[in-house]
Amino acid sequence: MKQEQAIRQLTKLAEEWGCGVKPQEPMKHHVTMRVGGPADLLLEVPTEQALRQVLLFCRAEEVPYYVVGKGSNLLVSDDGVKGVVLLLTGDLRKIRREDNDVICGAGASLASVCSFAREHGLSGLEFAWGIPGSAGGAAYMNAGAYKGEMHDVLTAVRYMTPDGQIGEYHGEELQLSYRHSVFTDTQNVILSLRLSLHPGDPAQIGARMDHLMKLRCEKQPYDLPSSGSTFKRPEGYFAAALIEQCGLKGLRVGGAQVSPKHSGFVVNDENGTCEDVLGVIRLVQEKVKEKTGVQLECEVRLLGR
Repeated sequence: MKQEQAIRQLTKLAEEWGCGVKPQEPMKHHVTMRVGGPADLLLEVPTEQALRQVLLFCRAEEVPYYVVGKGSNLLVSDDGVKGVVLLLTGDLRKIRREDNDVICGAGASLASVCSFAREHGLSGLEFAWGIPGSAGGAAYMNAGAYKGEMHDVLTAVRYMTPDGQIGEYHGEELQLSYRHSVFTDTQNVILSLRLSLHPGDPAQIGARMDHLMKLRCEKQPYDLPSSGSTFKRPEGYFAAALIEQCGLKGLRVGGAQVSPKHSGFVVNDENGTCEDVLGVIRLVQEKVKEKTGVQLECEVRLLGR
């Protein structure tokens, strides 16, 4: 009851702070898998000041909060999210250039950052073209593809702590490794990124981006909702190869299945639910462990009740 009252109070205050306010917002509209029940409250937060006020309120009233980027590496429970979901908008999506560096707000899409870099003749971020996430999410998990990752270009990250303090990590302080960063499993909120790139010809940069997108579309199920690669790469193996080796390509639970196009993806092809997706994930983990001895670890995070 106390939390319900706090949520009602926050709903009114957040409007005064300039936030977009969406009570009982269906989270399936905010994750690429297109599953998930409602969040108690979704706030579109446009400035650092508004974010600070929201975080301080949540801390004082013990209201849980979760930052969601583009929802491309996230599953949300069918029962929804108890607490507050934060989307970074407005100033927290701005992109600018400083010499050969690009500084972008955490809420900016990777697509928009890649396009900005191309337009300004800055190379090094081509690998990220087609990753359907936000800049903040990419830093959080050290996103990567096609022999590139954020570790190659990310040099600094500004962030805000739950008590509203702003800090900055540089270089090795970011602790970037396979799908991991210093922010993993913390409540700190990424504010902005500094990406160090190098001059290049916009036409050649664009051609490289187009080539990588063509490869993605040929090999990955871009036509169906998914959360990207479902499993982390086991040391010494490839998750997709293990899944295919075990005869699990096309395995279905309800409206979700292992993609017939790429077995490293679980897709939602018939209005599946979060439980359908989790059912596929559990079966794949069980069968692969049974037949190969390898334990597949989920790359996709689960959010919700």
